[in-house]
Amino acid sequence: MTISSTTVKNSYNGDGSTTTFSYTFKIFANSDLQVIIRNNTTATETVKTLTTHYTVTGAGSASGGSVIFTAGNIPASGETVVLRRAVPQTQAIDYIANDPFPAESHEEGLDRAMMTLQQVQEEVTRSIKLSRTNTMTSTEFTVGSSDRANKVLAFDSSGEIAVTQEIGTFRGNWSASVSYQQRDLIKDTTNNNIYIANTAHTSSGSLPISSNADSAKWNLIVDAASATASASAAATSATNAANSATASANSASAAGTSASNAATSESNASTSATNASNSATSASNSATAAAGSATSAASSASTATTQATNAANSATSASGSATTATTQAGIATTQASNASTSASNAATSESNAASSASTATTQATNASNSATAAAASAAAAAASADVFDDTYLGAKSSDPTVDNDGDPLTSGDLYFNTTSNELKVYNGSSWQIAAIDATNLATNGFAIAMAIAL
Repeated sequence: MTISSTTVKNSYNGDGSTTTFSYTFKIFANSDLQVIIRNNTTATETVKTLTTHYTVTGAGSASGGSVIFTAGNIPASGETVVLRRAVPQTQAIDYIANDPFPAESHEEGLDRAMMTLQQVQEEVTRSIKLSRTNTMTSTEFTVGSSDRANKVLAFDSSGEIAVTQEIGTFRGNWSASVSYQQRDLIKDTTNNNIYIANTAHTSSGSLPISSNADSAKWNLIVDAASATASASAAATSATNAANSATASANSASAAGTSASNAATSESNASTSATNASNSATSASNSATAAAGSATSAASSASTATTQATNAANSATSASGSATTATTQAGIATTQASNASTSASNAATSESNAASSASTATTQATNASNSATAAAASAAAAAASADVFDDTYLGAKSSDPTVDNDGDPLTSGDLYFNTTSNELKVYNGSSWQIAAIDATNLATNGFAIAMAIAL
């Protein structure tokens, strides 16, 4: 036969009931299959055993066959079934001199060679490797296992593979005269900031790290100081807003009092004006009466001298009435002047009330602006605190699956595992150890394995 397909692996999802799964490539024997079950929750992979966990049909068929799981071994929901060709990398065909040269045997040898090449290619495709245009002096390292312990596989300043990088641990509060390794984590007790060492060194000087002579050897990863400052600014703005609101209320109260006083003055002016009008009316009536008396006196004098006495008496009455009219007119003038003064005072009080009202409006506007600034500062503080809370999830006894707001995890999230005393970082799909307690290094260790299949 010819090998026209490069398929060497099939994958399926288990459901707890399906027992038969197809493989779509040729194998020569039942043992030429590798059956793997992957637990998608724990990411563990288990290679199953032929006849114990499953049986195979279709060996020798160009179109493949089936894998049938036995009772008690049926793949469950949440498990992935991987059927992978695993033809032995051996050559079992023996040609004998002068014997017939059967095409079938020769073709089987070629098929086996191609199948093993495809299997190797499938492994190479899954391996970590340089791109076709990339270069590296050497992809080998000679550091022994004891020297690799508690180190990370990294790249040096030339881009070459290096295994001398310390993993680093959470060293607690920073102190002087301590030998820190690259990637060690410390806490600045003056502001609660968290730093990571970018250079191995022995510490000196004093806190804070930001003004320490070795500040360039540390990178800030948790800015607790900024969050605290924002919260303090928000509290101050809120206090200022409350004070402005109180001042505004006081100004409004004063404006109300001034307006009340103005209304009282205006009422008094109105009363005075009414009194003046009444006095003027009395004066006019007295003058009219005097005019009438004078006319009567003149008429009596012209008709008879005998009426002279009566005329004189009438003239006397007219003179008295005229004097009364003059007196009433003076009173009216005085009351009119008083009314004008009261009106002027009312106008002044009204102007003061308007000024107080304008001041109250301005202070109310200032109070509103202060409240807006306070709200903005509070929002900024809340945002900083939320970013901090969603990046550093705090101390937990096991790996969390969501952040502190119940949202999905993001790459770079951190938390401290209180069970194993390890600082862990989320790489986008799983939690990895970023730092462990220095007292547990000897017990727990750390191993990084890289599978590079050739």
